[in-house]
Amino acid sequence: MPAPGWSWTRWPSREGLEREAESPARRALTAIGRIVLLVTLVLGTYSNGRYDGWSAVAAGGGLVACVAQAAAFLWTSREQRLRSTLVLSVSLIASAWLANWGRAYLLADFVWSGLAVTALVRLPPAAALVTAVVALVSYAVASWASWLSVLATVGGLTLLGYLLRLDTEARGTARRLLTQERAARAAEAETAALAERARIAREIHDVLAHSLSAQLVHLEAARLMLDAGTDREQVRERVVAARRMAQDGLAETRQALSALRGEFTPVGEFLVELTGRERAVLSVTGTPRPLAAEAGLAVRRTAQEALTNVRKHASGTRCTVELRYLPEEVELEVRNTRPARGESAGELAASGSGYGLLGMRERAELLGGTLLAGPDEGGWRVLLRVPS
Repeated sequence: MPAPGWSWTRWPSREGLEREAESPARRALTAIGRIVLLVTLVLGTYSNGRYDGWSAVAAGGGLVACVAQAAAFLWTSREQRLRSTLVLSVSLIASAWLANWGRAYLLADFVWSGLAVTALVRLPPAAALVTAVVALVSYAVASWASWLSVLATVGGLTLLGYLLRLDTEARGTARRLLTQERAARAAEAETAALAERARIAREIHDVLAHSLSAQLVHLEAARLMLDAGTDREQVRERVVAARRMAQDGLAETRQALSALRGEFTPVGEFLVELTGRERAVLSVTGTPRPLAAEAGLAVRRTAQEALTNVRKHASGTRCTVELRYLPEEVELEVRNTRPARGESAGELAASGSGYGLLGMRERAELLGGTLLAGPDEGGWRVLLRVPS
């Protein structure tokens, strides 16, 4: 049964015929072999003293013509020009018969044998089979050897051509796979670079969004107080808080830069500092352990974003933060209670970009985790779960 994809009119792999597909040692051996064959043909033609005068010139001309036709055959077959290749095949077979008639037997046998093997290697199966049969039959008819020797030679040449074709196809396949592997590596490197850029952009966004939105909350509150004629001291407290948030933003920027370099403070210490600053209640369950870099960063950023949202949308409510160390995962849950009666975020809730939850969810999904956020018993609940 023919192999899948087999076609009688399909050319062999062009990649396998390219010199670049051969090793330096193989190219050197090929060049040496061609030189040896050419020298052998010249010596075989003139060594027996059969030619002299114009007959020697004619024999030399025939030798040069056969070599030139063979070189043209190699080029047209590599370029996969079927008509030109078949015309050259007929011309070579005819030239070999002329050489045989002129008693240049070695040249004739070489042309027939070489054409048969080369056709099996380079031509589509249908054309290769016809060309090889005609060339080998010509060799068999013109040979003076016994039929047993002729059959052995024909069989050996056929097997050689088949094996060389398999080798050519294998080299072509290897070259295509190498090209695909290089393209895959280049694409992988580009993807890694884009992922790193996205990670850096996400870190910068998270730091700036948290710090600037917190400052905006306090400055917006100060503006509302000024419009309402609130006591100067209360307005001052808001401005001081905004200043403190700017300082915290600078500290977080330094932490983000350290995180990008792989330098992290423990998640537990970070949450203690964050909840103390935001006046939230922190609890930790499970056995604390070091977290993977990306998992620890996701916990940090989610806690920051969730507490910032509480400050913006439910200022004054009770907020709890719970960190749970599970066997193969880590969970962070941030809850806030129902806002007190009469408490309203008002214009404060309109500050910020509105992409915080989307960014947290995207970060979690990139790590193979999940993030749930939504109303819960009148308040709001954010639950992050990521592999640790």
